[in-house]
Amino acid sequence: MKSPSAAPADSAGQSAVKTGAQIIVDELIAQGVDTMFGYTGGVVLPLFDRLYDAPINFIVPRHEQGGCHMADAYARASGKVGVVVATSGPGACNLVTGLANAMMDSVPLVALTGQVRTELIGNDAFQEADTTGITRPVTKYNCIVKDVRDLARTIREAFYIASTGRPGPVLIDVPVDVAVTGHTVEGPVKMSLPGYRIRTKGHARQISTAARAINKSDRPVLYVGGGVIAANASEELRALAETAHLPVTMTLLGLGSYDQTRAESLDMLGMHGSAYANYAVQECDLLIAVGARFDDRVTGKVTTFAPNARIVHIDIDPASISKNVGVDIPVVGDAKIILTELAKQTEYRQRKEWFDKIAEWKEKFPFRYEQKSPGIKPQYVISEIWRQTAGDAIITTGVGQNQMWAAQFYKFNRPRQLISSGGLGTMGFGLPAAIGAQIARPDEMVIDIDGDHSFNMTMTELATAVEHKLPIKVCILNNGYMGMVRQWQELFYGKRYSKSYLKNPDYAVLARALGAVGLTVDKKEDVSKGVEKMLAEKKPCVVDFRIDREENVWPMVPAGKSISEMDGLDILESMG
Repeated sequence: MKSPSAAPADSAGQSAVKTGAQIIVDELIAQGVDTMFGYTGGVVLPLFDRLYDAPINFIVPRHEQGGCHMADAYARASGKVGVVVATSGPGACNLVTGLANAMMDSVPLVALTGQVRTELIGNDAFQEADTTGITRPVTKYNCIVKDVRDLARTIREAFYIASTGRPGPVLIDVPVDVAVTGHTVEGPVKMSLPGYRIRTKGHARQISTAARAINKSDRPVLYVGGGVIAANASEELRALAETAHLPVTMTLLGLGSYDQTRAESLDMLGMHGSAYANYAVQECDLLIAVGARFDDRVTGKVTTFAPNARIVHIDIDPASISKNVGVDIPVVGDAKIILTELAKQTEYRQRKEWFDKIAEWKEKFPFRYEQKSPGIKPQYVISEIWRQTAGDAIITTGVGQNQMWAAQFYKFNRPRQLISSGGLGTMGFGLPAAIGAQIARPDEMVIDIDGDHSFNMTMTELATAVEHKLPIKVCILNNGYMGMVRQWQELFYGKRYSKSYLKNPDYAVLARALGAVGLTVDKKEDVSKGVEKMLAEKKPCVVDFRIDREENVWPMVPAGKSISEMDGLDILESMG
């Protein structure tokens, strides 16, 4: 994953008396922050007063969780550190889901929270919460700053920790009295992180051992996760795949790290991944994992995962090595550096028999859907979006069936193109993520492919998009159900659809009420035109696609099964 950049340059260091709030703003500017997200409140008023004149674009969401998701997506889309601010008590507590989401997906984020006065801490003061205690499990690092003299250094360290090694969220809690206390800033600000060390280069002998294993293998597979994107190592990955002639499969968060339109791509693997990727992993003799953590949605039954393979694992986080699956050749370090060295030491092998076998699986088990159905198939909607955008849009998603269909039917060709909640599986992520991504990439087309119930959770953030004139597109795959829950209830609970259906609002009317464009598409023949209208809009646009209500995501690996034991392959074959 990401290698540590050089320590930030020292501050200019001229003597001046500054309040804690001004120190925060000055340090944010020194870190290159030009965009922030967050919500005001009593104990952060000193900070917001100083932000009033600061050259920072500040986005106020409708809810702190939405703001945290926006900062998360801004970081993913831009490669910068996202910044979010919240007040004490409920404001800070509302960040928890967003922080946990960023932690699971290794997203660089700095959260600044206000706190009650230091003498009131622990006394159940108004809007007090133990923010550092609450967020410790969902942050890479957190602390409370009780002395204004430590503030500049702590903020500088927060950005460094968040963006280096395995990236992640860092939270700094600032009591209001610290924010208003004056301090004479003298000399350069220096970081003090004696226990924080990042190994980047990788052990030369381990790299050579991995290269020899690749050269000798007859049935290798590159298994790529989001760490490759975090490390900005997609070009190095492509070079290795070409140099050694390796097929490439990706996790959900790894999609876009390798161009899916290339012949070597096996698309996504795992529970709802491609049959050809899952079969290839199960029959390979060498699995080269790069920036991936062997998540349970990828491995299925761990004891049967890649049973015939030696495993190479490249990751900057030593704690990830052999955490879930035993590894034969560990290489700890930065993916960009290690992939470059591997490409120098590997040799091209045709491996015709292996690629022929993969081609057979691809031909027999492609992602399919029933194209002759009179109703609107969600896969058709996504395929049409992919066609009309020429595969070049930035896609955000909610979580559930919509997310899996987007991963299956939109082919990603570049990094930072898919922005989705992976490890935590956070419903409601799609809309605020689209806002954050659009702010980070103002000249790009940004489309949220969402489910109705995911959209319901954060739909008020549409007002944020309207306020800031962000031309995001929201495609709602509306089946009236919590789709993935309903699918499991159908398959494993005898179609007892317990509480997985709710009555939805008229999304087109709702969108118009909030100042956006709202459209409804309920006929198959209108899908193409609906997508065309959506893409042509210059303001936020919501399209409510009324899809077939009980469409399922295939293939599917049931819980506790090997990834080669996929349900739905017979259904996919019958559509051929």
